[in-house]
Amino acid sequence: MAELQGPNLAGKVVIITGAAGGLGAAAARQVVAGGGKVVITDLQAELGAKTAADLGENARFHAHNVTDPEQWRTVVDFTLAEFGRIDGLVNNAGVTAGGPFTQETLENFERVIKVNLTGVWIGMQAVIPAMKEAGGGSIVNISSAAGLMGLPYTGSYSAAKWAVRGIGKTAAIELAGDKIRVNSVHPGMIYTPMTAVVGVKPGEGGYPKAPMGRAGDADEVGSAVAYLLSDAASYVTGAELAVDGGWTAGPTVSNVVEG
Repeated sequence: MAELQGPNLAGKVVIITGAAGGLGAAAARQVVAGGGKVVITDLQAELGAKTAADLGENARFHAHNVTDPEQWRTVVDFTLAEFGRIDGLVNNAGVTAGGPFTQETLENFERVIKVNLTGVWIGMQAVIPAMKEAGGGSIVNISSAAGLMGLPYTGSYSAAKWAVRGIGKTAAIELAGDKIRVNSVHPGMIYTPMTAVVGVKPGEGGYPKAPMGRAGDADEVGSAVAYLLSDAASYVTGAELAVDGGWTAGPTVSNVVEG
């Protein structure tokens, strides 16, 4: 992998959930590359510990169920004990689910909402006191392209991702006076081991539904997250950053011309 070059995050301490692999791990790499320190949390303890170890002395791992308020308190206390402050939170942990709306069960809907929305809400509340103590901070909530448009067969997932936008905007307004910024990132189709299973391919032509004609790379999402965590985004709050190759902008030229 080429050496990462991103925003300056020197001195910043960031918690990233669901960061044992995939997008969360990519964001963690960007934080460390920018000179920051990171606490990776995940239910996958073995993989999470390895990811943190690979990142070196400026990374730590803590097992974590984001739906449990007590575990959030433990993670916050752990971060403060290890690094002394909290400047950033990336709410990345989530679960996926799909299927026709009329066939989705209430049990599945509640499971997705609990992780993808309630976990975000608990996490934001958990870190705010420490961020105030630090003099401000940045919260980045990972939503989705499905949180910007209608997407078939993603009923519960879309509901959660749209709601993440709403609580983020509300919090951005309320917390602006405390110098805490809140933004959301909306990945489109990103090539990861998970999406590879359903046929997404890396490189040009790997995802023709996006105007750019390819799937994104996890590090491209990580770069967007790092920007929002950094002081380069000091006047950005309540915003939505789509990292989707133009997918949510509209149909591709070929779709319009060829019908």
